[in-house]
Amino acid sequence: MQLWGWNLSLIALFSILVTDTKANTIAGISSEHWDALNTTVNGRLSVSIPFSKPCFSSFEGQPVQPDQSACSAIQKNYTDAVTRVNDFSAYMISQWETCQSTGEGCLLDSNKPTNPLAYQNVDCRRGNVATYYIEVQSSDDVRAAFEFSRRTGIRLSVKNHGHDYKGRSSGKDTLSLWLRSLDSISYNSVFVPSGCSSDTKYSAITYGGGALLQDVYEFADQHNVTFIGGYHQTIGSGWFLGGGHSILSPNFGLGVDRVVQIKVITPNGHLQVANECQNTDLFWALRGGGGSAFGVVMESTHRVEPQLALQAAIIKFPGNISNLADWYNLTIQNSLRWGQNGWGGHIAGPSIIHVTPRLGAQEAREDMQEAIDFAIAQGGSGVIDTLPSWNAFFAKYVLSAQAAVGPEVMLGTRLISTSLFETEIGRQTLAQTIKNTLPFASPYIVVGTPFLFNYTKGTTSVTPAWRNSLWHLSVKGQFNFNSTLEERKFQYSEVARHIQAFRDITPGSGAYFNEGDVYEPNHEESFWGSDNYARLLEVKRKYDPDNLLTCWQCVGWSGPEDPLYQCYIK
Repeated sequence: MQLWGWNLSLIALFSILVTDTKANTIAGISSEHWDALNTTVNGRLSVSIPFSKPCFSSFEGQPVQPDQSACSAIQKNYTDAVTRVNDFSAYMISQWETCQSTGEGCLLDSNKPTNPLAYQNVDCRRGNVATYYIEVQSSDDVRAAFEFSRRTGIRLSVKNHGHDYKGRSSGKDTLSLWLRSLDSISYNSVFVPSGCSSDTKYSAITYGGGALLQDVYEFADQHNVTFIGGYHQTIGSGWFLGGGHSILSPNFGLGVDRVVQIKVITPNGHLQVANECQNTDLFWALRGGGGSAFGVVMESTHRVEPQLALQAAIIKFPGNISNLADWYNLTIQNSLRWGQNGWGGHIAGPSIIHVTPRLGAQEAREDMQEAIDFAIAQGGSGVIDTLPSWNAFFAKYVLSAQAAVGPEVMLGTRLISTSLFETEIGRQTLAQTIKNTLPFASPYIVVGTPFLFNYTKGTTSVTPAWRNSLWHLSVKGQFNFNSTLEERKFQYSEVARHIQAFRDITPGSGAYFNEGDVYEPNHEESFWGSDNYARLLEVKRKYDPDNLLTCWQCVGWSGPEDPLYQCYIK
């Protein structure tokens, strides 16, 4: 539900945009063409309005009247995930609302949203947000967008819920497809993929392309099953397309290992059903090929597990550079055993949240005792908590620990090879590399690789490095609403420099497509592996020969000089 009445119809906004020469010139087509598209999609075409616009007195170079009531609501909820998910122009990582190369945008100060320096005497701009969007409710809406793009040359972008570290779902001067209304969820205890024999059946949940994972978890809990998914309430269903890690992945696989059927509109306008029995090349590509490369996913079906009791280890202490170095070393020394005992979770600076379905409460305490003792010695705490289900764990612990939304954050990531944990020299090398990084940032570690999962080689298109890694490690940088171009460049370069140290000690490994460095070097090899990428490119050319769908470092992208990426820092 939106907090203010800015969701105006396209026709009402044309009278405003007539003075916005830049927007109409870039679009290159008349308002009559947009009116016709709006009619085709039954009035669901809208002009985007920046999330924070009500706070500003200037928009796209023209004076406007601030709306103090609406502005106060935005300021109060600026870092609230649910608020952001319900506004088309809002992204969880807010620099992707801006044109980073020019500084154009419409941001508040995420540290203090009431800070007037962000919006007083500042011109609010759309930045990198699509100018027009369709709130998709049917396959016909997607077909209409494809046809419009093919006929006019207007570029497309696709947005789910805005959990995007790399700007793939935004795009200056694009027509966007917003999928949030595709939120259906259903359960079938004997799901048979279309075209398969009745011998192929799964206990499975099917959800629309705009469903929220928190809703899926609650729905699964009501049916006494467990959905394996991500670590944030507003992650969307497209999470699995780039791989999809979970803290349950060590035992049950990545998102791409769980999906059994995908319904997708490809750029030729056809609704394709992809599974192990039909359109198998597309099915393989969608399980890891990621991004807006092959089509728009309308619905996907994922196998589920019975309801699981979990042991949760919640350990934290006051951290500083000295004790953090010792702490990371402790986790390195213990992580291989923890992995073998089914633990998955997060190590975020001076804290651990881990879960395992494989141990009882006493076994779990014994396994984590060294970490608990360390935390207590530093003035912290450590508990082992038994939870009756994944949803119970999620509600109790994840909602208060999930990644913050609203700030301008960039990541560099690396899959940390299991071999480093198997020898003393490997452990020492990893510990020293982390220690060297601490003055810049505390690495954030997701223990979410499919470490114990029985994977059939070649069935998904993610990098094979997922299958021989124990950690997914990230290094974070951040800039502010008023950072200069040079400051933004510096932060990106620092993230790249520090994550390079982890690339150097993990030759042949890779990175997570959904969370990798924006400027990942040799990204085809890093995200997919050269063999997978060559095959992905063949599938891309088969289903999207005109390259209607493209995004930054996605399969088949045209490179950084494409005008679509004008807002990236070159």
